Amino acid sequence: MAITEVTMNNGEKMPVLGVGTAVYPPPPAQVVTKAVLEAIELGYRMFDTAALYQTEQALGEAISQALDLGLITSRDEVFIVSKLYCNDNHADRVLPALQKTLENLKLEYLDQYLIHWPVSIKVDAVLFPPNPADVVQMDIKGVWTAMEECQTLGLTKSIGVSNFSCKKLADILSFAKIPPAINQVEMNPTWQQGKLREFCKAKGITISIYSPLGAAGALWGTKSVLESKVLKEIADSKGKSVAQVALRWAYEQGVVIVTKSFNKGRLQQNLDIFDWKLSDEDTKKIAAIPQVRANEGNGYFSETGHIKSVEDLWDGEI
Repeated sequence: MAITEVTMNNGEKMPVLGVGTAVYPPPPAQVVTKAVLEAIELGYRMFDTAALYQTEQALGEAISQALDLGLITSRDEVFIVSKLYCNDNHADRVLPALQKTLENLKLEYLDQYLIHWPVSIKVDAVLFPPNPADVVQMDIKGVWTAMEECQTLGLTKSIGVSNFSCKKLADILSFAKIPPAINQVEMNPTWQQGKLREFCKAKGITISIYSPLGAAGALWGTKSVLESKVLKEIADSKGKSVAQVALRWAYEQGVVIVTKSFNKGRLQQNLDIFDWKLSDEDTKKIAAIPQVRANEGNGYFSETGHIKSVEDLWDGEI
């Protein structure tokens, strides 16, 4: 089935529903490749990876196999997202990092390249879990200028950020020659990001979301979405699953959704969100769900570190 697309501020189109590849610890490459191929068979065309995930090579292999098998006829049929991690959040390391990502994926260009976190760490730091002692001052203007160069060179069709607050986005917009097309953030019915969505809408920045179901299996995830009584009641009334209700809610907010599942059955179920709607009453009930951020960015801040607190990292947007 064809998945709806959204047009970003640079005129490029992006599918509103895609598949993420972040798993900790990283899975065997063949597991990722198989899951991506099955997703392509089902109709998915947007895939999200990152240098940190160690899944770029497996994703690239899946795209190559999909072409060989005739599941897609051109690389242009898929929308590939990857991210610059904190150890490469230094102006002189951005372009080499993207070139390494393209080498891993065996691609000539990305559709989207994002700054993974608004944090820089020492080049030789342990990447995950991060150590607050390794966090250093981030030259956001230098890093963003290098990101702009990546787009100008044609190595990525769009650039953006991830885990950025309104304040940090405003900082970039104050000097950017190319504004961020995307801000990828945690968002779901238990963390609805109302303030950020308003800001991004006003500035023409598309929001892409991770953990739309709460990422219950992740180190920092929450079960609050899948165990929500409100969502369960709505799901039962519609003959849908809680996951489908949560994804439909996100779709109705006008955001791009990145789901993470390597299970073909669940990938199929996640597609079943386009031919029905939530009622106004359903939406009001979801709006009243208590809110809490699950991914606070632990490991990037400490009282003795460069970033002192969770409030400091998120500029009070917690």
